[in-house]
Amino acid sequence: MKTQVKALVVGGGAIGASVAYHLAKAGWDDVVLMERDELTAGSTWHAAGLLPLFNMSYAVSHIHQYSVEFYKTLEEETGLNAGFSIVGNLRMARTQERMDEYMLYASTAETVGVPYEFLTPEQIKERWPLVNVEGLVGAIYHPTDGYINPADVTQAMAKGARQRGVDIYRKCQVDDYEWTGTEWIVRGTIMVEKGGNLVPGEEKFEIRAEHVVTCTGNHAQRTAKMLGIKMPAIPVEHQFIVTEPDPALVEYRKDHPEHPVLRDADAKWYVREERGGWILGPYERGAPACFEYGVPDSFRADLFPLDLERIEEEYMSMIERIPSTEEVGLKDDFNGPICYTPDGNPLVGPAPGLRNMWLAEGFSFGITAAGGTGYYLAQMMVAGEAEIDMASLDPKRFGQKWMTTEYGARKNEEAYEHVYILHQPDEEREACRPLRTGPAYERQKARGAQFGCVNGFERPNYYGPLDAPDNFDHEARSFRRGGWWQYAVEEAKAIREGVGVVDATAFTKHLVKGPGATAFLDWFTCNKLPKTGRINLTYALTKLGTVRTEYTIVRLKDDEYYLVSAGAWHEYDQDFLMKAAEDMEAEFGRIDIQDVTTQWGVFAIAGPKSRDLLKNIIKDADPETALSNKRFPWLSARQIELGMCPVNAIRVAYTGELGWELHHPIEMQNYLFDLLEKAGAEFDMKWVGARAQNWLRQEKSYRAFGNELGRDATPLEADLPRFVDMSKEFHGKAPMEATGIRSKCVTVLIDGPEDADPWGREALYINGTKIGRLTSGGYSVAFGKSIGMGYVKPEYAVPGTKVQVKMFNQLFDGEIVVDSPYDSKNETIRKDG
Repeated sequence: MKTQVKALVVGGGAIGASVAYHLAKAGWDDVVLMERDELTAGSTWHAAGLLPLFNMSYAVSHIHQYSVEFYKTLEEETGLNAGFSIVGNLRMARTQERMDEYMLYASTAETVGVPYEFLTPEQIKERWPLVNVEGLVGAIYHPTDGYINPADVTQAMAKGARQRGVDIYRKCQVDDYEWTGTEWIVRGTIMVEKGGNLVPGEEKFEIRAEHVVTCTGNHAQRTAKMLGIKMPAIPVEHQFIVTEPDPALVEYRKDHPEHPVLRDADAKWYVREERGGWILGPYERGAPACFEYGVPDSFRADLFPLDLERIEEEYMSMIERIPSTEEVGLKDDFNGPICYTPDGNPLVGPAPGLRNMWLAEGFSFGITAAGGTGYYLAQMMVAGEAEIDMASLDPKRFGQKWMTTEYGARKNEEAYEHVYILHQPDEEREACRPLRTGPAYERQKARGAQFGCVNGFERPNYYGPLDAPDNFDHEARSFRRGGWWQYAVEEAKAIREGVGVVDATAFTKHLVKGPGATAFLDWFTCNKLPKTGRINLTYALTKLGTVRTEYTIVRLKDDEYYLVSAGAWHEYDQDFLMKAAEDMEAEFGRIDIQDVTTQWGVFAIAGPKSRDLLKNIIKDADPETALSNKRFPWLSARQIELGMCPVNAIRVAYTGELGWELHHPIEMQNYLFDLLEKAGAEFDMKWVGARAQNWLRQEKSYRAFGNELGRDATPLEADLPRFVDMSKEFHGKAPMEATGIRSKCVTVLIDGPEDADPWGREALYINGTKIGRLTSGGYSVAFGKSIGMGYVKPEYAVPGTKVQVKMFNQLFDGEIVVDSPYDSKNETIRKDG
């Protein structure tokens, strides 16, 4: 056994085999894969091997598409047949709303390059007469995917890895990880067979690795404990059954090709052919999480007892949809653990707080994702970043400070049963909520607030009717303009015409100070640092010069700064900031960083009447001038007093109106809430949710992190040169310049359908040629039509360019407009008074 390697991959399922293969293919010639049992011994061996391309995530869609294409090449490279049956995937719909979901998904497929077609019930019946199409309104069909043999594809990737120099060790259990400051010492035990069980033997091993990748599947909780971190990767029981041969199917197949994988999403199951019979895989309610605290030593390639009562409804539905199965007996059954995460997407990327430790955990569709995960994770490790933005899969999206076993287990059960639930873009799942709340939560709820969840934190999305039933928000969701839409319109108008207040307490907030703070931040971010009492918007870049984090920096003193970033990316931002400061402290001097996120609440007040409202409650020797441009100019910060509440006020507004962010001690939030509400009655002040704010920021072309800003575009491609100081040296500058402008961010006004707006996933066309995609979408109250932001090829990023936007399988006219189409000269936001 080797004792010193470049990279150690722990876990020999499909994910681990792919990671090892792609690291070697990317040029690392000293890679070891280690498995505690046999390859495929985890969930891989009992997986159904489906390869669904259907996914609402842009990043995951790329991953799945890569896998499907990659698996087709393995036999030529390795000589092993991976058992890929390209039969296609037919996803049926019983309602028009389900078809709306498919048409929205198709927008993502189009931007990724996944082929699809829509079918009517008559076309389904013509192609596959065994399918009962009664009650269907249509389907989406992918001709290029199908299913694969999980064990075969894993062995093929393992052989490909070996051919590229990877060493694979089996029966090696990792027991301990130790970071020396430059490398990992991984200690473990050679496992031995004893009475049918796999038990630790006497022989120990120790291997040193510059990088470690954990792909431990069901054993993720054991891995997390050894690393001293939290991972919400917990398995859920998944059942599928195999029928005896179906005579009708056997007869049909004499003259016809194999059926595609059939999915009746509204009935919550998939079905595919299996040796003349059928495999039924349901995603039922009530499937329990398992192994919450680790996999028992006695559990190997084992299964749980079948619970047929739990899947009776789905089984009867299969008989309804494929009537020939009614007389067919059951041949085999499986009930095994499959790992999940609270949002259903895997954990892929650097481990929180650790160096050179990479996670590839929590895969509920591991066979589909294995190929692409290995490819893009290898890019991250070898090149510094992947060619697509992988932030949505980053392990740090679930915070270490609030993540618990109970939360992970219950949310994973929810994610499992939501596999086939309608996924409206305005969906908010209910399990484990509320968990993190600000002091004003109950007040907001009493005023009709309907909440969304950001980093576990409750945040008002909009304010519905005061007498709304508990299920109001659930019923208000839609792929078009849902029941909440008009409330958001009124909130947006309030800010444009009067005054509104947004709760922005979830913002991530850090204090950075010390002798090295100024030099560090000057290197860490790409814009000029503000003067004391002023603020700047700036970006921290990746090694490849793309956007890693967006910051509003407030300079409090010469060597003290207040950094504000997106609330959804708290630990993601903090981990990057802390590691960068640690790396540069020897060069710049001591850098102290304090996370003050939960110490400060934030109310963002904005609108033409916001100054008048604040004048009535500010305590100042001259309240008439306290908020004037002379005493409180745009892009500055001041300590003020509102009633008895001390406030760190920042004159900036994400909505693009005259406004201030009021950062206040969290324990005084309710006092300030009541004070603003009482003073606001005179001005018809409205409480405003995140959805209206999102529309308003698009009217100002304000980029949002995770949408327009991410690790696949530089700030220059985001068309933000005014926030990049090219006269100084900063992290990522050279690669940013070398990248050039591959695409450019634009704002588009759209004459869309009367009952819908874009969601930020739609493809953009000119004369039938795809030129880009939207990354944000919504409605503009200023222009009375749909609006979106996105990226197009640079030659089309010219105001006045006519485009078409793909929505509901139709093309709607749009026009690229000037940046900040509303108040492009910023006269409103700078207004004096």
